[in-house]
Amino acid sequence: METTSSSRVGAQTAEAPATAAAPAQEPQTDAVTGAQTDTQPQEAAAPVPAARRTAEGFLAADFPWYGLDGAFSGPRWLMQVGTAADGTVEHGSTGHGDEPSARGEIATGEKERFAVVITVASNPLRRSGDGTGVLEATSVSSAAWLAGSGLLAYSWPGQMDHSLRDDWLDQQTEAAWELADDLAGDDWSTLSLPVDGEPTPFHYRESEFGWVLAGSTGTGVHLGAYGRGMSAYGLGFSAIADLGTYE
Repeated sequence: METTSSSRVGAQTAEAPATAAAPAQEPQTDAVTGAQTDTQPQEAAAPVPAARRTAEGFLAADFPWYGLDGAFSGPRWLMQVGTAADGTVEHGSTGHGDEPSARGEIATGEKERFAVVITVASNPLRRSGDGTGVLEATSVSSAAWLAGSGLLAYSWPGQMDHSLRDDWLDQQTEAAWELADDLAGDDWSTLSLPVDGEPTPFHYRESEFGWVLAGSTGTGVHLGAYGRGMSAYGLGFSAIADLGTYE
């Protein structure tokens, strides 16, 4: 499977919405460790809100971001960006609908309705930032892997003890990797959805936890998406003209 050097091992297992409160962390630069955050001394000026920090990460990208098109009228929010070792933005996620949680339906009894769209820069084979190696090109499989692992991050099998979930997540994440590496396999079907108004083929699969899809656009990016409670068959995607609609 073609992917970036860190897409396989570094993909986050929990992409928290940008607006969620979180303690200060050390700066992260791995391709899929999430948006960068800066730890500030207590006497420093008030820290920049997480949503604004994340927006700055999105604005630093040199490729267009995608989300659901104008037919979707629900809430939208920015999630996280993933960067290469040299700080180049390589992918990021935008959320739509209910903000999901891992336990979701199990904890509340209510079905969550959400769709997350992942934009992955289409990168050719290139040298690493420090000049010591070569990074593999990204592909549709890269988007499928990020979408599959993202859905798992917000999934919690019924009757599963908390102490067992990490083992389950490791096993299912490995399975998601193998599925993303075999998009021509029987586990995937083909679904045509509009991207910027143009019918576009996507690889699509469903599971008890939700659905995952992945495809490419004509604007030099790959798209992945995952969701639950919202039918993928009625979705459309478009380039985001104003990131402010996601804050």
